[in-house]
Amino acid sequence: MRPATVTLLTLLLVWLQPATAPADMTNDPFGASRKKMVATQIRSRGVSDPAVLRAMEDVPRHLFVPEKLRDHAHEDRPLAIGFGQTISQPYVVALMTKLLDLTEASRVLEVGTGSGYQAAILSRIAKEVFSVEIVSPLHLRAKQTLKETGCTNVTAIHRDGFFGWKKHAPYDAIIVTCAAESVPPPLIQQLRIGGVMCIPVGPPFRVQNLLRITRRAKDDVRTEVISQVRFVPLTRP
Repeated sequence: MRPATVTLLTLLLVWLQPATAPADMTNDPFGASRKKMVATQIRSRGVSDPAVLRAMEDVPRHLFVPEKLRDHAHEDRPLAIGFGQTISQPYVVALMTKLLDLTEASRVLEVGTGSGYQAAILSRIAKEVFSVEIVSPLHLRAKQTLKETGCTNVTAIHRDGFFGWKKHAPYDAIIVTCAAESVPPPLIQQLRIGGVMCIPVGPPFRVQNLLRITRRAKDDVRTEVISQVRFVPLTRP
């Protein structure tokens, strides 16, 4: 009887163990690098929003870059992810997220899913994230990575981001992770009154202005120039 008793007890103990979440960082070899990234590249540059800092520490950035570049995932620069696209510099991701003034109730539209990293950051703060990507292979890869990292409140679709995603509008915030030569009018229309958009605007492959746009009334927007940046261009069909 003893062996059977031990077996049942063992099974009971295993069953009682808490399930491991998809983004469990217990044995994360990049955890220390990520904390250092947040301390030296983000907090030290003035981003102090606790929710943003927690999200940047929590999301496993290395899983959103090509495997051959994972050792460089937390460096202070963008990295190529294929198809002429990049994952943005960590500081820029944190800055743009902070500029959106998100709450736990926020519904956010992201134009340019890319690797999925920005969407993952947003998912740790906002209630719902809707993300559009025009490059099909990137969309499929990002969708899988978001699933594997437990981002269950992100809905991603393959489509032209210039037109946003009217189905789920209006949005409390819109973030555009590629540079448009001018602000796409459909995005303004899909922003709720009082909502905020963060978007780089300017010529492709040159210095652009990072704008923070607040829709104060139906036909009244306030535009602030935050800084100069350099993003890949908004891809169109």
